[in-house]
Amino acid sequence: MGTTEQDDIGRLAGLGEGIEAARGTKPLVAARAQQAGEALFGDEVPVRRGLAALAARRHGVEELVQEHAERGGDPALWADELPEDPALRAAVAHVDLITVSPALATRADLERLVEAGWSPDEIVAISQVAAFTAFQARAIQGLRLIEGREPVGAAAPGRATPGRGRVKSTARTASNGRERPVEYTRELLSWTAWVPPVPTEELTEEQEASFRGKTNGEYFRLLARLPRVLAARTALDAAIFATTEGLPRAERELAAAATSKVTDCVYCASVHARKSAQMSKRPADVDRLLAVSLERDADWLPLETAPLAEGQDARWAAIVEFAAALATTPVSATTAHVDRLRAVGLTDVELTDLVSATAFFAWANRLMLSLGDPYWP
Repeated sequence: MGTTEQDDIGRLAGLGEGIEAARGTKPLVAARAQQAGEALFGDEVPVRRGLAALAARRHGVEELVQEHAERGGDPALWADELPEDPALRAAVAHVDLITVSPALATRADLERLVEAGWSPDEIVAISQVAAFTAFQARAIQGLRLIEGREPVGAAAPGRATPGRGRVKSTARTASNGRERPVEYTRELLSWTAWVPPVPTEELTEEQEASFRGKTNGEYFRLLARLPRVLAARTALDAAIFATTEGLPRAERELAAAATSKVTDCVYCASVHARKSAQMSKRPADVDRLLAVSLERDADWLPLETAPLAEGQDARWAAIVEFAAALATTPVSATTAHVDRLRAVGLTDVELTDLVSATAFFAWANRLMLSLGDPYWP
């Protein structure tokens, strides 16, 4: 992406100069997100673009649907009817599931992809497509809101997703036989994959470099099956979170924890609630967020997200309310949420940072939830 060329998110959001200038405070965020999209869709893969268009329909971002349609996405994959081909039908069902109800994904769902003929690399790619589209959709909608424009939804497919009517597993044993957490916590958790990660001794130099700075655990060795995508994603993570510009780091972590509560990802919430509590020195406020139990509908979507902000001071309440509403599927945040954030003093630079942190965890949650299990180390 050249210095004067607008990235896909900025272009699809239709951003003006003011918010683009605010984004420019952390230019690597746009650049790394663009690199991730190019790595995932760079070969103009019709199946990946078709699945991304399907996810974009579920998120209600028509411009993103049309982007993938115009760049060769297979239209059978985002149609109202399921495709006839059994392998494509399985992929569509999986994208439907982890776009709308990622916390309801199970190992059996991945086994259905294996039975349909998808390889471990391809299964990671399917999850990455759905998860990256969740990130893009929230980045686009969030930036529009900062400019004062309400999101305009797209019609989602009318069919029920595979998660409809399920409830989240409360199994006490993870797939590796270890004890599995079912309650939210700030304690350190581990994670095990449902499809084989790359064995440590078989990692190529490119795969190792794709997650350098992260732990050599199953999560990153699994995502390293698509090393170019993971390399861009690792760099984007650092560009958003490991910086001093924008929102205070504790509040970026707070947004990540709030997003993880909406998506219902116990693992991600544990990591980022712990960081927010440590950095803010406000563990009681973070624990208050973790303790909220959200009522959910038949698709496991929260009926409302405002309870997550109860008991917080005005600034933290505004941040949590916005992040939680931006994390819903489709997005339920409004310009009124942005008005409240401005009223407690957030600048355009901080607002764009908040959007990035929230959007990134819409991506991270879906990978964690669709590819493996948390467990107690």
